[in-house]
Amino acid sequence: MTKPSFVCFSTACPPYSVSTCVCVYVFCAAIPSAPRNVISSVNETSLSLEWEEPEDTGGRGDLVYNVMCKKCLRDRSPCTRCDDNVDIAPRRLGMRQRKVVVRNLQAHTRYSFEVQAVNGVSGKNPSSPNYSTVNITTNQAAPSAVPTVHLMRSTADTLNLSWLPPEKPNGVILDYEIKYKERGQVMTHTVTSQHSSAKVEGLRPATAYVVQVRARTVAGYGRYSNPMDFSTNLHSDPQKSVQDRLPLIIGSASAGVVVVVALVVIAVVCLKKQRSGSELEYTEKLQQYISPGVKVYIDPFTYEDPNDAVHEFAKEIDISCVKIEEVIGAGEFGEVCRGRLKQAGRREMVVAIKTLKAGYTERQRRDFLAEASIMGQFDHPNVIRLEGVLTRSCPVLIITEFMENGALDSFLRLNDGRFTMTQLVGMLRGIASGMKYLSDMNYVHRDLAARNILVNSNLVCKVSDFGLSRFLDDTSADPTYTSSLVSHIRVVFIIKSDKKS
Repeated sequence: MTKPSFVCFSTACPPYSVSTCVCVYVFCAAIPSAPRNVISSVNETSLSLEWEEPEDTGGRGDLVYNVMCKKCLRDRSPCTRCDDNVDIAPRRLGMRQRKVVVRNLQAHTRYSFEVQAVNGVSGKNPSSPNYSTVNITTNQAAPSAVPTVHLMRSTADTLNLSWLPPEKPNGVILDYEIKYKERGQVMTHTVTSQHSSAKVEGLRPATAYVVQVRARTVAGYGRYSNPMDFSTNLHSDPQKSVQDRLPLIIGSASAGVVVVVALVVIAVVCLKKQRSGSELEYTEKLQQYISPGVKVYIDPFTYEDPNDAVHEFAKEIDISCVKIEEVIGAGEFGEVCRGRLKQAGRREMVVAIKTLKAGYTERQRRDFLAEASIMGQFDHPNVIRLEGVLTRSCPVLIITEFMENGALDSFLRLNDGRFTMTQLVGMLRGIASGMKYLSDMNYVHRDLAARNILVNSNLVCKVSDFGLSRFLDDTSADPTYTSSLVSHIRVVFIIKSDKKS
C-alpha cells in the first residue's frame, strides 16, 4: 500500500531576499503485485496468453508487462531460457497490452512462462518483479518446408518431379501438394501425391513453369519449398539426360532398405520363438540392463499407505471443475466417460473420466487409485497423460487426457486398408518410443497389447492401462486384440540392452 509523506525543498534565494521552504505532498510508490488470472491456450506450437491487471499497481500510472519464456526438459532439471527464434508478439518487454501470442515453439515440449508486472519503481527495487507463472506443453506441429525439388524428366507436356521429405515432419506425412504455374502468369494449379515424387501432366510444350511443394500431416500443411523453374521440351520424345538415372538409383537404395528391414524382422521373430521363461524372468532380465542414472519408477505398493502415493504423484481436482457428459465404455473397476475439465487459469478441455463403481472394497479402491499413482510419474508424448484424481468425492474418479479415436485394435479394424505403410510404421514407432521411455524408467507394463494403446485425432499412439492388479493368463487373453508387431517390441528392448552392455 502507498503511504503519503511530506518533503521540504530548499531553494537558492536571490541576494537581499528571504529564504523560504515550500512543502509538497508526495506519494511513496511501490512495485506492483503479480498479474492475476493468467490464461493460456495452446494451438500446436503456438500459444496465446491473457491476464488481468495486478491487484496492486504500486500507486503509479506507468504499469507495463514483461513475458519471460523458459524451455523445460523432461528430466525435471532447471528450465533454460528459450531460443531467440521463439517469437513473442507484440513484444517481450514493456507491453501495456495484457495479451501476447507466442510462435515457433518446439512440438511436444514443455515450457514455462513468467508474466511480470513492472513500473518505474521496479528498476530501483533490489527485489525481482512480481510475476505469475503458467506451464504448458505444445502439441503436434505442421511439417517444416520441403528442402528442394528436382526435375527427373520432362517431355513436351509433362514434368516428372522428385523431392526430399521435410527435415522436421513432426508426424506422419499424409500427402504432398504440388503447386505450379507458367512463369509470369498469376493463375496457379495444384495436384497431390502420396509419395515424394509426382508427374505433372497437361502442360504446354517449350514452356517454363514455377513449381513449389509442401507436405501435409494431421496437423495441417507445412510451408512451401522455394520456387523452382522447370521447362517442358519442344518435342514429345526428348533424349534422356543424366537425371533419368536417378529413379534407378533411388529404387535400388529403397530395395536395399527393404531387405535390411526384412532381415531385422526375421531376426526378432526368431529370437521371440527361442525366448523361454516366465514373465517374471523377462522382467528381471529387462531391469538388469536398464541404464543407470535415469529417473526410476516408484511402485506405489511399496508405500505403507498406498493413499500416500496417490497424493504424492497425482493432483487432487475439485469436483466442481469436472463435468461428465456421456458414458463411452466400461473398465475393470467401473464406467469410462467423456467429460470436460475447467480449472482456474486454464482453458476448458475434453477429458476421459474413469469411475470406481459403487460397492467397492478397500482393496478395489487401492488398486484403482494405484493406476493414477503410476501414470502421475510419467511424462512422455506417447504415454497417456494424467490430469488428476478425485479421491474425496463419490464416486472416486481418475481424469486423463481424451483420446478421440479410442483403442488401437478397434480403430484399425474400423479403418482397415485406409492407412499407408508409412502411417502404420509411424504409429508403431510412437508405441515403441513410449515403451522405451517406460523401460528407461524401470517400469514393466506386463500387458502390452493393441487394446491398451489409445489413438488421438492426430494418429498419435499412447500407451495406457497401468493397472497392476491385472495379471495375464491363458483364459483371459483375447487373441483378436493381440498385435504381433507390437508384441515384438519387448524383444527389441532386450536386444538393444544386450548391445549396450
